[in-house]
Amino acid sequence: MHWLKILTPLCAASLLSVVPSLGFTQTTGDDVLLQMQQAFRKGDKAALARLLPAAQGHALEPWAAYWELRVRLDSATPQEVQAFLQRWRGTYQEDRLRNDWLLQLGKNRDWTTFAQQHADFRMQDDREVRCYALTADLLQGKAPQNIAQEAVRLWHTQGANDDGCANLAATLYANKQLKEEVIWQRARLGAELNRQGQTSRAVGIVAPEMQSQVGDVFASPIKYLSGTSKNARGNVRRELALLAIIRMAANDPSQAADQMNARWANQLRTEERNWAWGVIGKMAARKLDPTAVTYFDKVTRSSDLDDDALAWKTRAALRAGNWSLARKAIDGMSSTAQADPSWVYWKAKAIASGRVVTEHEKNESRALFERIAGVDGFYEQLALEELGQRVTVPPAPQPLTPAEKEAAEKNPSLSRALYAIRMGLRSEGVREWNYATNLHDSGGMGDRALYAAADRACRAQVWDRCINTSERTRGFMDWKQRYPMPFQETVLARSGNIGLDPAYVYGLIRQESRFIMDARSGVGASGLMQVMPATAKWTARKIGMNDFTPGMINDRDVNIQIGTAYLKLALDDFQGSMAMAAAGYNAGPGRPRNWRNGPVLDGAIWAENVPFTETRDYVKKVLANTTNYAALITGQPQSLRARLGTVGPKPVEAPADNAELP
Repeated sequence: MHWLKILTPLCAASLLSVVPSLGFTQTTGDDVLLQMQQAFRKGDKAALARLLPAAQGHALEPWAAYWELRVRLDSATPQEVQAFLQRWRGTYQEDRLRNDWLLQLGKNRDWTTFAQQHADFRMQDDREVRCYALTADLLQGKAPQNIAQEAVRLWHTQGANDDGCANLAATLYANKQLKEEVIWQRARLGAELNRQGQTSRAVGIVAPEMQSQVGDVFASPIKYLSGTSKNARGNVRRELALLAIIRMAANDPSQAADQMNARWANQLRTEERNWAWGVIGKMAARKLDPTAVTYFDKVTRSSDLDDDALAWKTRAALRAGNWSLARKAIDGMSSTAQADPSWVYWKAKAIASGRVVTEHEKNESRALFERIAGVDGFYEQLALEELGQRVTVPPAPQPLTPAEKEAAEKNPSLSRALYAIRMGLRSEGVREWNYATNLHDSGGMGDRALYAAADRACRAQVWDRCINTSERTRGFMDWKQRYPMPFQETVLARSGNIGLDPAYVYGLIRQESRFIMDARSGVGASGLMQVMPATAKWTARKIGMNDFTPGMINDRDVNIQIGTAYLKLALDDFQGSMAMAAAGYNAGPGRPRNWRNGPVLDGAIWAENVPFTETRDYVKKVLANTTNYAALITGQPQSLRARLGTVGPKPVEAPADNAELP
């Protein structure tokens, strides 16, 4: 029911059928591996060293060896590392340890060894490693011509662990290859996300003498602004003031706007002023405040805003019904952002919604819809409907050949992954599976290999890998893989008994748990439908399940019974709005009750304006899933738009909110 899915181990069961190509049967070695996983998580070097010999010959011995060496990697000799890499050559664990070692070599500034090892790094999916690699190239005189642009892109999208990218930026800045304003922009991004360490490190590159004042900016922005003139001069003074305004806007956009209007708008330079108004507008838009549009109106150049600010400018414009502003905001985005189906769709809508639409604009709008129209995504489905079509089940691909199936069965990484998942090492199994399908070979597996891998996961009833792998095929779709319907008898019967659309139930389960029965969330939600303990207890009481005990929520049928009952209660509370009920299921019912206030909106505009990124994505995926499941279940063309409807303030004649609904 909530985000941050973390999956608990399954009980170890007979695994012979899962890894026939490895020739292993279940032994006490499984228990050894489970103990080693726990020891690894605790950083218990002694326990790992003691248990390692007992893992010899086990199907998952590469994991055991990885854990034992990884916890002491900072003290291991290069010879030990090389021996591991050689012994497990070609495995996920080899590349995983090389990734870890490259990060350590980068932190130690051992560029010679780093360059040697980086050449054999297959995954190439770690931003910090890439920054270290660019640094090594720079120091060896082999840097690419676009190193500054790539460094900015990597650094500005890197999280808190940014040693590699921060060091690269500092080196480029010292070489006069990176402008000062780029460093300050990184500091601003940190301030917006409340990452004081990130902001401090960036300030330390361009103004080390003022780095200590970052703490004051974060502690009390208003106090800092009142004394800024005493603390810094010139460019540094303005930038520190801007950081304070950004921190203030995160909590109170109107207060930050007051500061800008009263003093700082006249003191900041154009780019700084535009950034400030962009952040203020974004924070107001996330609060669904109609004044967001007026704040964005103060921005004189879209090029001074990042894609996230322009995305919120677009959302605010859509909410206000200002199609020209929405189009202008999208046109200001980077080419990468503009290619996202979300903004392709809304640009097409904006063009088609002008006061006077020329024939050329009609053709332009249609071309944009055609670019993304399809059945496998929220905006893809909406674009399809704009072209006068509905969602139907695509034709099945050519069946797998025996040779294709055999190749998947004999893939050792897939075998280890399934073994790990079945015995309870789900995190490890998922990572190894993803490596085998996506990263072992450059560009990942081809469509037919992915199709065969997905088939193997489906047959093993490891539904999350079945779905995720099948979703990666581009030349064709197998909807029986992408939208499986396990437990069909129970889901259909229970949904029918309470008047709930089974497609909606399946759409929600697919997003919540990927049909993993022992799914657990970071906040305690359980099972297929991710029901919170308190919610389960309340719902059981509401439906007369008087014998309910907390442990029963892990039973598949009970989880479906309680989850569907709660979903129906939420749906009724939101007058049948699938979008609002999905938002309530994910974020709690109180939030969408607030989010519905304001103008009556097209359901797609309302969904796009959901303030929480996680919930916004959740609502879109649940509704798109639902539309596809409905096509599968009924065999009839389906409409996403009909399911979205409109969203606005609660009708006066509607019953009072169910205040008890958790």
